[in-house]
Amino acid sequence: LRSMMSRAVLVKFHVLLAAFMLPAFLMFLVTGALYTWGVKGEYEVQKIELNLDAVLPSDQAGLAAIVARELQARDLAVPSGNQSLKEVAGAYQLEWTGANREVLLAPAANPLKATLTVKDTTWYRHLVQLHKAKGGVAFKVYAALMAVSLLMLMLSGVLMALQLPKLRMLTLGTIGAGLLTFVLMLLFS
Repeated sequence: LRSMMSRAVLVKFHVLLAAFMLPAFLMFLVTGALYTWGVKGEYEVQKIELNLDAVLPSDQAGLAAIVARELQARDLAVPSGNQSLKEVAGAYQLEWTGANREVLLAPAANPLKATLTVKDTTWYRHLVQLHKAKGGVAFKVYAALMAVSLLMLMLSGVLMALQLPKLRMLTLGTIGAGLLTFVLMLLFS
């Protein structure tokens, strides 16, 4: 265990992990920072009026089947994320989100009509959607690995600093200041 915590091993681990995960860190950094200021990216939106053979069902599976059928008829893929069912004025609508596309199936005033809104993401909005966990399982696993990598980078950096007598007290003091700042931000936000 001591040899695994040697400065040389920690430095190599720290550098290689940082270099490997840099693209993901940059994507999350940029999209998160800009999202904080309201920069979310754009969609290319199309509204499709549907003529129905029957009233829209009130269950999620039934609505999802209609959406899937209508998208397939237009050679469009279903969204990669989750579906949610919402009640609006006594009727049900389905929202289906994803990294590349969001779809909303909503009832119209005429019960045999509905509106299918298809919102395709621009390249930047696609990155924001991935940041918001709207992508598929593979990217969600990758994002979780990135989060663990960030923790490992923080820990390895602190461990390296604590191994140097000149930095030990400064590091401990900075950890304390960081913790205090975090608590204050929680209290005043």
